[in-house]
Amino acid sequence: MKYKNIIFDFGNVLVKFGEQQVIGRFCSTPEDSALIKRAIFYNWDELDRGTIDYEEYMAHAATLVPERLRPNIRQLAREWCLHLTPLEKTWDLVRELKKKGFSLYILSNASTFFADHVSHYEITREFDGMVYSAPIRMMKPEPDIYKYLFQTFRLNPEECFFLDDKEENIKGGTDLGMDGIVFTENISEIRKILEL
Repeated sequence: MKYKNIIFDFGNVLVKFGEQQVIGRFCSTPEDSALIKRAIFYNWDELDRGTIDYEEYMAHAATLVPERLRPNIRQLAREWCLHLTPLEKTWDLVRELKKKGFSLYILSNASTFFADHVSHYEITREFDGMVYSAPIRMMKPEPDIYKYLFQTFRLNPEECFFLDDKEENIKGGTDLGMDGIVFTENISEIRKILEL
């Protein structure tokens, strides 16, 4: 068996991550959703990079919307990461891989807040290790975060296979010797590659 370790991104691989999942339940009209979207995502990459404090970021986001929507942002800030929709077919794949003896890891760009709350998703118990960008101030697709994963868990990149929804993140891994595929809910294709 060529691959021993399967690496999963989190958003859009293990759970659905998008505007509707993050914002939808915290506002009632498309107009309000657009206002909240602009406020919440104004510098999201820096949250994932860990260079902005989460509480300060969300407090500032609340100042970018009309006063009537500020309670919505405060609630969203506390709760959004608890309401992402599981991608059940991926969860089934994770469980199957675990039973077959693969080692499983998560490598995800995510804020410290998300990293602190990710255990809400019971599928994370199936993983042997997890690396989130903000706590270590490294971010995909930059090489350091992949090297951190390999070194921390003593992984040989050639024995790893990576699933991520962004092509640039897959390339970041392949540049360091780790095979992978862009995840588009293409479970049957992945099963063939992994010889399941």
